[in-house]
Formats: sequence, C-alpha cells, structure tokens
Amino acid sequence: QVQPVESGGGLVQAGGSLRLSCAASGSIFNINGMGWHRQAPGKQRELVAGISSDGRANYADFVKGRFTISRDNSKNSVYLQMNSLKPEDTAVYYCATDTYPCSTWSTRDPDYWGQGTQVTVSS
Repeated sequence: QVQPVESGGGLVQAGGSLRLSCAASGSIFNINGMGWHRQAPGKQRELVAGISSDGRANYADFVKGRFTISRDNSKNSVYLQMNSLKPEDTAVYYCATDTYPCSTWSTRDPDYWGQGTQVTVSS
C-alpha cells in the first residue's frame, strides 16, 4: 500500500549532473530502507544506492565518489544527487522503499517499487 513516485530524470551531457527525487505516499508506516536501482536495456537491474532509517548509506562501486544519497524522513522522500555522469549511467532509475534496511537488498527485493524515471547521458 506504499507507492513511491520518482522525478528528476532527463537528458544530460557527459560530465553533467542530475538530482533524482522520490516521495512515498500511502501507508508509509515503518519505512526503513529507501534507495535507487537502475536497469539498462539488456542488463539486470542493479542496486545504485540505499539509505536506511538510521542514515547508514551504501553505494555500488561504480558510483562511489560521484553519487550521493540522502533522505528527508519528515517528507517520506529520498534523493540521489548524480554528478560526473557517464554515458554508461544511462538507464531507467527506480525508487524503492522497504520495511527492512536496504542492507538486505543483496538477498531480497524491496517491498515497494516506483515506476521508474529515465536518465540518458549523451557523449
């Protein structure tokens, strides 16, 4: 009964920046993990970054030093600041929320998924 809604995707030149936002609505009690996955055509969906209710964040190796995840619990929102974007970052980015910490996402799917927002990085 939780519906995450993403915004902020678009077209950007390599080296540029985008900021993704996600707000969760509905029955949002006991939300712990929030974060982002992405999926490029022909590839598996992969974790980009997650952040748990205690503020602990984790990142995929391919975005460390470039992306920053944050959250605002009062707004039930999570954000992804993406800097130094590369063409290989092109994908549909999906917001996810969970009643469990995002550290569990290596072995299970999040409880709730958004519909995704397209990020395209040109060379």
